[in-house]
Order: sequence, then structure tokens, then C-alpha cells
Amino acid sequence: MRVWRFIAAISAAATAVAPTAARAAGAAYQVDTSEVSEAGNCKVESWVSSADNRDFFAAVTPTCAFEGLRPYELSAQFSRSRQDGDWSTGLAPKLKVNLAPSGIGVFGLAVTATTFFDLTGTQNTGMEIVVPATVRLSDNARINLNFGWLWDRLADRHYAFYGAGLDLRTSDNVWTFTAEVFGQAGAADEASVVQPRFQTGLRYRPIDQFNIDVIYGRNIYGENANWITVATTVRFSAAEK
Repeated sequence: MRVWRFIAAISAAATAVAPTAARAAGAAYQVDTSEVSEAGNCKVESWVSSADNRDFFAAVTPTCAFEGLRPYELSAQFSRSRQDGDWSTGLAPKLKVNLAPSGIGVFGLAVTATTFFDLTGTQNTGMEIVVPATVRLSDNARINLNFGWLWDRLADRHYAFYGAGLDLRTSDNVWTFTAEVFGQAGAADEASVVQPRFQTGLRYRPIDQFNIDVIYGRNIYGENANWITVATTVRFSAAEK
């Protein structure tokens, strides 16, 4: 029943979020971890990104964790974007399944499947399958590696997706520094689409239920621009008492 309540909540949220062509799925950071929250826990990630070429991207992503044969998460990113002066609305439902837990010196694995919809043009624009791997160097440091496949349905082109990220946090988990590089390999009309992209940011988490991030990125959507992002995460438990 919790799954269906979550799906219903996502459907209701769609009517409250400004319409975008989905260009990223999940969170403001692009390199995913292998980790899945404990069943019954939920979060809402929101962020606003602005580029020096006047492009714009804003999104909200509700996510809840469940227990099945393996721990898994269901999420849906609703977004609003401006590219080259044109506005669009997007929806990107995502399933993430944890295959193996991470540990110090031990790689954890997961698999994610995302499909992208342009609600402005009422069409499916592509899909993505990614395998995130996470290894902890210590209690306060971890490395995330991603590899996968991305299909641009409109251009009918296939890309290999890659990503690597480093998270360093203080022992009290109040501050976290993140740096990541990612991109897609394959044939493209514009060189910037297949050029590496990177982001670096600082997270402030004064309480367990909330954090805010300030992030600088370069070429994060394949347009060769500089980006500033402000993101927040709110966590809560949806478990029945």
C-alpha cells in the first residue's frame, strides 16, 4: 500500500510543479551513489541552477525507499528549464535497486533505470540505465563510480555514460565537500555534448532532516557554460506507526 500511496503523491505533485525537458535525473549532483535509504524513509530534493549563458534549470524530486527482494527507491523528477530562450517541462521517473551494500574498502553496487518525458511536447525523449558503485575509504570519505547507457530518442543516438565523484565530510556530518566529473561518450552534432563535465560543491547539514548545497559546475548540460546551483534536501519518515 505504501508504494501506491507514494505513486499517488507523485501524481498529485505533477500538478503543482511548473512544467521541462528532463536533462538530469535525481539530484543536483550527477554522479549517483550505490546506497539506498532505509525502507520507509523519504526525501524531497529541490534545486535551482543558473548559467552564464542565461540557461536555467529548476527541479524537485520526491523519493521514497522500500523493501522488496532487494532494497529499492522510487522517485520522479519534475523540472522546468530554459535553453536558448525556449522553456520546457520535464518528468523523469526513476527506479533504483541496491544490489550490494558498500563498506570501508568494499564496493557497493546498484542499478538505476530512468526514462525522460518532455511534457511540453508530450513525448518520451529517451532513457538511461546506470550502474553506480560506491566504496568507502573511511567513515568520512567515499568514492562513487558510474557507468551506463543513455539513449537520446529524439536524435536516435546512443551514448555511454560515465562518472566519478569524491565525497569528504566532517566527523559530525555537518559539512560535506563533493567533487565530480561525468559525461557521455558517442557521436554528437556539437563537441560540447561529449566533452567532460564537472561540478564541485559544499553541503551544510545543520540537522539530520535538512541540508543545503552551493555548487559550481561547468558544461553540466552539454552547453559549454558555467553554472551556479543552490540545492536543498528535506528528509522524513513515511513509515506507518
